[in-house]
Amino acid sequence: MPLNLASIRQAPKAVLHDHLDGGLRPATVLELAAQCGYDQLPAQDAAALGNWFRDAADSGSLERYLETFAHTTAVMQTADGLRRVARECALDLAEDGVVYAEVRFAPEQHLQRGLSLDEVVEHTLAGFREGEQLAADAGTPIRVVCLLTAMRHAARSLEIAELTVRWRDRGVGGFDIAGAEAGYPPSRHLDAFEYLRANCAHFTIHAGEAFGLPSIHEAVAFCGCERLGHGVRITDDITDSESGPVLGLVANYVRDQRIPLELCPSSNVQTGAVPSLEKHPFDLLARLRFRVTVNTDNRLMSDTSMSREMLKLVDTFGYGWSDLERFTINAMKSAFIPFPERLRIIDELIKPGYAVLLG
Repeated sequence: MPLNLASIRQAPKAVLHDHLDGGLRPATVLELAAQCGYDQLPAQDAAALGNWFRDAADSGSLERYLETFAHTTAVMQTADGLRRVARECALDLAEDGVVYAEVRFAPEQHLQRGLSLDEVVEHTLAGFREGEQLAADAGTPIRVVCLLTAMRHAARSLEIAELTVRWRDRGVGGFDIAGAEAGYPPSRHLDAFEYLRANCAHFTIHAGEAFGLPSIHEAVAFCGCERLGHGVRITDDITDSESGPVLGLVANYVRDQRIPLELCPSSNVQTGAVPSLEKHPFDLLARLRFRVTVNTDNRLMSDTSMSREMLKLVDTFGYGWSDLERFTINAMKSAFIPFPERLRIIDELIKPGYAVLLG
């Protein structure tokens, strides 16, 4: 089958790095803002608001990119708002052909109207379950797992780690830490990571996006992360030689240990982590057999979807169906769910789906 947006939408996909507060529908932002009395939106119709989010995120700065989330989190402060956003997130991903999704958000950013951390998680998970059921009824089944994020500039990481363990058998799959990297190394939160390891809990760390190799080194060597959120700056430890690329100690370790890279092509360009899609290290890392995965990061800010991200990689690097299947299986191998569930999704959904596309 020819590779285009319509055919890629038919392919079963898995996303590991998708932010709940970065994937709202513009119309939903407007409606929730009206309901809760939030009057600071920069546009008053859905099309213009969607354009504003995309343009504002195209600054080339991670810090300015993160400023756009003030508007989305502002309308996600009630039980109904959280349920609706989570429900629509599951539906939108399923409609795009995603069969497995890990969606992350920071509960500490949703307490402004009196909800507790546990209530925030409870209502968000309820929204995901509602979305899963509606998607299944529509013939587009999806499995959604929630990751709880702590903000690296704050001091609640241990509390969020405890929240993760408390809810892990009820829809929470793991822990994440995010926010501006410069000045906020992951090692500031070692107590949270030690708690997670002591409780055999999964966690990933945003590292190597806006900051360089030291961020990745700390995340891997000191914090013991299982996956790297973005991790594009691993190329700082790869040099050219006459015989081909030479990997340094950190890059070799990441590859040897099969530590997955949660790469987000469009977002990595928007935040200035890479200068352009053509210069994105995705292809280099794929050829060097790092465990690369394709992700959306923030569908609203990047005006994207999993299908669009895959199509961009196809158009830029000439990938075929077998490549997209490999990247998808990479993601499922790295998912924060039990091995039998990972295997079932690979064997029953992903491989048969790509077999049809490969003919």
